[in-house]
Amino acid sequence: MVRTRAMRTLENAMRRWGFYRVAGCDEVGRGCLAGPVVAAAVVLDPGRSIPGVRDSKMTTAPERERLFEAITRKALAWAVASASAGEIDDINIHQASLLAMRRAVMTIAPLPDLVLVDAFQIPALPIPQRAVPHGDRRCSAIAAASIVAKVTRDREMQRHHTSDPRYGYDRHKGYATPVHLAALARHGYSPIHRRSFRPSSLFDTMDGTRQPGRAPAGSRDE
Repeated sequence: MVRTRAMRTLENAMRRWGFYRVAGCDEVGRGCLAGPVVAAAVVLDPGRSIPGVRDSKMTTAPERERLFEAITRKALAWAVASASAGEIDDINIHQASLLAMRRAVMTIAPLPDLVLVDAFQIPALPIPQRAVPHGDRRCSAIAAASIVAKVTRDREMQRHHTSDPRYGYDRHKGYATPVHLAALARHGYSPIHRRSFRPSSLFDTMDGTRQPGRAPAGSRDE
């Protein structure tokens, strides 16, 4: 995998247009069977460089922890928010992801002048925004948000593992790995599982057959 470094080119262009406080926004956890979807919004300081910022999927866990500390220390502002498994079941994963992103952006005070969002437009956002395709790989603020969201969510799933180690959340963070599916077949759903995510492979495991599984409807990698 090419470890492309995210750039500040788009953010700098937006500042030249008069948008000084430019936030990047991204979410993680869309494709999981358990746990929340978590979003972050980050306003980077144009005067403080953070070397190594890139899409969270292109970093190792130790790198993400180091970058998380640097981002949250040097950013002008940052915020995280989530939508629970219950909310995901109620309104679907796509709408829950947008809800979490809106909550994260609206938590920043004062509000950003502009929000750059990875891939999507956030409904009912009362400030200017721009959807950026593959933004977590192209834009430093969005990449920073992906790291903050990923580390925050991983830490939450580690806490769930500590309180209930049956499912192995410390290893897979809620994704549909063979270990997770086997634990589901053995123990059933926990309070943090998404009831609307029912991959065929789970039921294959339960009845002893082996058929190709499929990802949950509407899921996307982190």
